[in-house]
Amino acid sequence: MAVPLSNESIRETTTSQKNFYPVRPNVSSISISFCLCLLGVVGFSLASDQFIHWFVVPVLLCGTLIGTDAVDWFRHRLDTFDPVGLVGLLGLHFFFLAPLLHVYWDYWMPTTATSVMGPPDWRNWLGGMAVLNFLGLLVYRLFRERVSWTRESRLEQRVWVIDKGRFLGALTVSLVVALGVQLLVFSRFGGLGGYIASVESGQGLPGIGWMVMISESFPILTVIGFAVLSRNAKLSRNWFILLLVVLAFLGLQFLFGGLRGSRSNTIWALFWAVGVIHLWVRPIPRVLVYFGVILMVLFMYFYGIYKWAGQDAFQEALHSPAGWTQLEEQTSRTPSYIILTDFGRSGIQALLLYRLTSPEFDYDYAWGRTYLGAVFQVLPNAIWPEPPPTKMKEGTEAQYGRGSYAPGVFESSFVYGLAGETMLNFGPLGVPLAFALLGLVVGQVRRWFISLQAYDARLLLLPFLIILCFIVLVSDLDNVIFYTIKNGSIPFLVILISSKSKRLSRECEFP
Repeated sequence: MAVPLSNESIRETTTSQKNFYPVRPNVSSISISFCLCLLGVVGFSLASDQFIHWFVVPVLLCGTLIGTDAVDWFRHRLDTFDPVGLVGLLGLHFFFLAPLLHVYWDYWMPTTATSVMGPPDWRNWLGGMAVLNFLGLLVYRLFRERVSWTRESRLEQRVWVIDKGRFLGALTVSLVVALGVQLLVFSRFGGLGGYIASVESGQGLPGIGWMVMISESFPILTVIGFAVLSRNAKLSRNWFILLLVVLAFLGLQFLFGGLRGSRSNTIWALFWAVGVIHLWVRPIPRVLVYFGVILMVLFMYFYGIYKWAGQDAFQEALHSPAGWTQLEEQTSRTPSYIILTDFGRSGIQALLLYRLTSPEFDYDYAWGRTYLGAVFQVLPNAIWPEPPPTKMKEGTEAQYGRGSYAPGVFESSFVYGLAGETMLNFGPLGVPLAFALLGLVVGQVRRWFISLQAYDARLLLLPFLIILCFIVLVSDLDNVIFYTIKNGSIPFLVILISSKSKRLSRECEFP
């Protein structure tokens, strides 16, 4: 069935994607990015002579290349939720600021606590990783641009239009089931108090993975329901109402998942909820994004300490500056840890590069075993009783030597990122090629972003896919698979069941 569109309706359907320039090299943005990054390097060099070193050159090149996308975002050449701009913002910290801050703060992996022998001069290995990352970013841009930009003078595509009758039915059933499963989870631990105590004691929540997947979909489903059912209501576009919706969502998110202590789970969920409002209800001003980033960092810092110290120690430390400092040291959750470990992988990747290129190299490349282990990890034990080892084996032996891995006894649980996991499998030379995957993912998500109509139901899933772009860069395949299945399955099914696929066909140009 073809859905005819007038020129006016076509304009209305593209209000969510105001800026969709082809992401190609822009001389002015490149110049601005280079000048800003150079100014940053000069500032660090004036603050410490540790920056009079060759490693700043490839770091500067990385910052300039990925920073171009961040500059385009700040210049409003890209939409607030354009995946290219958002990955550029994250990448500017990931590839440029984080390596420089490691040197400035002299903050490295806790090698003394883990008995890992670090390099005598970390700067050499930060520089080596920057060279690999720069080549990788060139590959990333090449693949991203080939996928994301196509010239189309004829608008001919299929759209998913929500049937409100189906949607109400699917949403109601999903919310009731999710709430029932969450109450069942609480009852298994003797109520809400027992649930929190189990998490704080470090026992975790074993054997309830499928239950978590269902129950923790409740908050995001409520936001999706609000967006769909109130889209044409003027009251729903009121900023005070939208603020109340976000605050209510946060309360639900803590109740249905945040209490497990997963900071990233809460941050990603909030991003998704705000993205739904931006793309489906009302565009979010960028000034709110800036405040959101500040609040995100503060949340990661305080909740990270709470997670590791427990409720009693956390409340006691709040009343004493000296106690708070001591608690920071005990939990190792300092501001530098949050900025460089939670939002970066420079330290662990530099260490891997050093270890894997050392003359005393004692490690067998995995040749894809970590990826295989990640895939088999999601299969039930009844189907595959003895799955292959995960990245924990390879990561442990890369740091401590062949044969050091002892499941459940001695194992490393670091997250290595796209480049780090590639090195565990194929060595440093495989790093640039791995960025092709990032380019393909970001390019495809952006292609959907600029082509989906403003009433296409798949826009409700777009923030989820943007988060996936982040996770591909900073995390490992097991994290990617876990995030996709756990957070995406239920909302995708609800939207799939609730939508009718229709074909648009009309000769037109986007305004």
